Amino acid sequence: MNIQKVKHLKVLKRSPGVTHKAALFRSGRHKMESIQLDAPENVGQAVILEDPHLYINRELGLLEFQRRVLEEVQDLRNPLLERIKFLAILGSNLEEFFMVRVGGLRMQKDAGVNEISPDGMTPAEQLAEIRKVVLKLMEEARGYFCETLQPELRKAGIWIMDYSELNARQRESVDAYFKEAIFPVLTPLAFDPGHPFPHISNLSLNLAVVIMDQKGQKHFARVKVPPSLPQLVPIKRSSGGVRKDGTVPHDHYFVWIDDVISANLKTLFPGMQVVEAHPFHVTRNADFEIQEVEALDLLETMEASVRRRRFGPVVRLMINKNMPRHIRDILAENLRVDNNDIYSLSGPLVLSSLMQLTRIERYDLKDRPFVPYVPNPLRFTGDADRGSIFAAIRERDILLHHPYESFVPVVDFLKAAARDPNVLAIKQTLYRVGSNSPVVKTLLEAVRDHGKQVAVLVELKARFDEESNISWARMLEQEGVHVTYGLLGLKTHSKIALVVRREDERIRRYVHLGTGNYNHVTAQLYEDIGLFTCDEQIGADATDLFNYLTGYSTKNDYSKLLVAPINLRQRFEDLVCQEIDLQKKGEPGHLIFKMNALVDPGIIRLLYEASQAGVKIDLLVRGICSLRPGIKGLSENIRVISILGRFLEHSRIFYFRNGGAEKILMGSADLMPRNLDRRVEVLFPVEDPSIIRRLRDEVLENYLHDNAKARIMLPDGNYKRITRAQDETEHVAQEWFISTINSRQ
Repeated sequence: MNIQKVKHLKVLKRSPGVTHKAALFRSGRHKMESIQLDAPENVGQAVILEDPHLYINRELGLLEFQRRVLEEVQDLRNPLLERIKFLAILGSNLEEFFMVRVGGLRMQKDAGVNEISPDGMTPAEQLAEIRKVVLKLMEEARGYFCETLQPELRKAGIWIMDYSELNARQRESVDAYFKEAIFPVLTPLAFDPGHPFPHISNLSLNLAVVIMDQKGQKHFARVKVPPSLPQLVPIKRSSGGVRKDGTVPHDHYFVWIDDVISANLKTLFPGMQVVEAHPFHVTRNADFEIQEVEALDLLETMEASVRRRRFGPVVRLMINKNMPRHIRDILAENLRVDNNDIYSLSGPLVLSSLMQLTRIERYDLKDRPFVPYVPNPLRFTGDADRGSIFAAIRERDILLHHPYESFVPVVDFLKAAARDPNVLAIKQTLYRVGSNSPVVKTLLEAVRDHGKQVAVLVELKARFDEESNISWARMLEQEGVHVTYGLLGLKTHSKIALVVRREDERIRRYVHLGTGNYNHVTAQLYEDIGLFTCDEQIGADATDLFNYLTGYSTKNDYSKLLVAPINLRQRFEDLVCQEIDLQKKGEPGHLIFKMNALVDPGIIRLLYEASQAGVKIDLLVRGICSLRPGIKGLSENIRVISILGRFLEHSRIFYFRNGGAEKILMGSADLMPRNLDRRVEVLFPVEDPSIIRRLRDEVLENYLHDNAKARIMLPDGNYKRITRAQDETEHVAQEWFISTINSRQ
């Protein structure tokens, strides 16, 4: 469908009381294929903003993002091990996609839910489309690995070998490793009338084994590949990577662990003949719901929910293409999967395991390292002058752009608060802090060693970080920290730290607000932005926010912060409407929104209206975008750009030209229903004119001028790389930031 052929669309706004479903029927359709916008008979007709053709399916949009990740695997400008990293990320992303998105749709289908998505598809229809797209993506990824990346790795001295390729000395080494490290961990589980089919845990790699006894009778057994051991068994270890002269001291050899186990199965089944063995991988549904209303203790509920995840229904069974039908049937019957959940593939089943290769010390095959910059106002020589950080914040608001600028000042801010006798209290939200967290250790120090009053909201429902957060929550509670777990029915996603300090005869509040998590590891991998401020109104809003999170509050009149689900949606929509009004009055309107995802139908409709009014709209959307840009008469003033590169673009920045009195909001919220309506999110204003200029001219403009890593979205939902003019210099936004930081060191 070539949506760009649509001419002179007249958009009808939804009338009060007209439901989405009613609007669909009024437009004469309720299925995607019922009407073609570019059909000659439809040109010039009125279009309702709820028309499903104006929206791109969220799940297919997410798979389109995974397609862009695969393009990074295939981009020869990326160093070889970075391409391997992107392939491992693709594998991990698809695991999560099946556990969460496919799992959720499967639950809806099984429950008989037929509610259609904004783009007009039922859960069953979405699952059918997903299978077509994801199967092609999975096959292409593995084909590229086998046909292109493996030969390139071998040429570079990194060999992933089949067991059958090993020479006698290598085989002796691998077999010794099997006996010493692998064999003691293995537990073969039989399946016969006396042994029920074993439980196959989520994300596990297994071997389906057929053995024959001395009477010639065949039996089935399952052997789980130990996830605690390296999935690529090293045959020859590195002796230090690349020499100073650039030569490689020796090659690196690996063999897949399941291949090693398959070759040594006779050790597991003495006296039996191993007939055949085939790997398979299981992904289970992880989209569980927490019945908070019935839970007296959310911490215990989360622990039980995490345990249940291991037993969720299977949503994907990956097998090797040479697995015979009789074994496939055994797995399908006992795992209760139908053919649509089975993916028969060539090549490695678990692409995420390839991340192990990126730990090889071959810096010639990786992105060049750089040292994050610490801005001058935040450079301190030691504990003695850590209090100066408060003086620096009093002087002016301070912006940090991670990972180009260091995350260390954020930890320093908390350490200063922990050790400063004038600090009375520290309050903070924690979403994904990871393991060995210096942030949590500092909060523990503040209570244990300095007697500070510390209150922390730990979000236990941070998907796939629940177990880590449960451990931190228990540890914080044991040390006397006031720990809460958020509000019933709402996930707390905001990133905020508040320090209350006594200064002379007054109390001053210092606040750190961010777009990313308080995680010292991901702060080196994700692009995010943080702001230090002691603005009195923001400080007062922060106090009210924590009272809302930890106590009882119905406050809905925050001075400067936009807080979901209280006032964020309404105030954000008001700002877009204001831009429309200014445009209609002759003031050139311009919106630049940078985010991870744009899905919310209400916001999309508003952006369509802004485009129709003539407002210029630039959308930097890393992941899912359900809006269709470039439709004449509707969205021709909207440009959608997605940038994938070395760092995960994670910051949310919302720029409003506002008649020349520019406004910028930043924070944790994407433009999705869950962020606007079902989470505690915070968007905060940037008010320092110099920081506004920096964000507009140095950050946003650089992304908008990227002509190497940027893809532009087409009306049909596909993306294409931006084409450079023959005499145009290549501009990579992320590399520009690195170069700028290096020049400041």
